[in-house]
Amino acid sequence: MKTLPLKLSLITSLISALLFAPPLLAGSANGAVGKADLVAVEKNLHLMYPKTKFQKVSVTPLPGIYEVVMGKNTAYVEENGRYFIFGHLFDMETQTDLTEDVAQNIAQDMVKIDFASLPLQHAIKTVKGDGKRVVAVFSDPDCPYCKKLEQELAKLNNLTIYTFLYPLDGLHPDAKNKADAIWCAKDKAAAWSRFMLTSKTPAKVPGCEAPTSQIVTLASKLGIGGTPFLVAADSRTMPGAAEADRLDKWLNGGAK
Repeated sequence: MKTLPLKLSLITSLISALLFAPPLLAGSANGAVGKADLVAVEKNLHLMYPKTKFQKVSVTPLPGIYEVVMGKNTAYVEENGRYFIFGHLFDMETQTDLTEDVAQNIAQDMVKIDFASLPLQHAIKTVKGDGKRVVAVFSDPDCPYCKKLEQELAKLNNLTIYTFLYPLDGLHPDAKNKADAIWCAKDKAAAWSRFMLTSKTPAKVPGCEAPTSQIVTLASKLGIGGTPFLVAADSRTMPGAAEADRLDKWLNGGAK
C-alpha cells in the first residue's frame, strides 16, 4: 500500500510545477512559442473539430497550454487538441483572473439577439409557475455545462423556457441522435428534462423529422458557437452556465 503516498506525492509535485513554473517568454532559449506553433495548434483544432468555429488561439503562461476562444466560450487546450479544460485560469502572484479578462472582451463584442425573430415553433417549451419571465436556451444534450444549467434552471419559478436543441457534432458526435429522439418524444419538455437530469434517452420514433438542421443553421447565422447560450426576452444574451441566483437576477434584468 506504499504506492498511494507515492502517487499523491507525484501529483502534488506536478501541480506545484504547473502553478509555480515561471512563464516562458517569447524568444527564450528554453521553449519559445512562435507563430508557427500557433498555426500548428489552430490546424490541429480545425482538423479535429471542423464544425466548431475557433475565433482566436493564444499562448498562456503555462508551457504547452493554449487559450482558445469558441464563440462566447473560452477553453484551454494542449497542442494536439485532444484535451480541453473549461474553467478559469488564475495568476496567483498578481491575483488576476485571466479568463475573466477574456470573457469581458468577448462580452463587449457581443451583439443582442432579437428574441422576436427566433423560430419558437422549433423550440421545446417548458412553463414553470406563471411563466411570466421568458428565455430561450441553445443547448446540446451531451454538453456537461448545459446539464449544469438545467439543474440551476430547475430551481427557478415563474419562467417560460424555449429550448433550441443545438448539437455540436464536432465535439459530441452522438448529440444529434439524442436531440432528434428527444424532439420526437410525445412529451418533449418531459423527455428533455428527464434526459438532462437522468441521462435517459427516449426511444426513437420512426418517421419523425426534428428541426435540428434548421437550428444549427440559425445558431451559425446568429454567431452562437457554443452551448449553453441564453437569450432573454429583451434580447440580452448570456453565454455559459450560471448558478440559480445569478440567473434569477439576470432574468429580472438586474445582472450584467
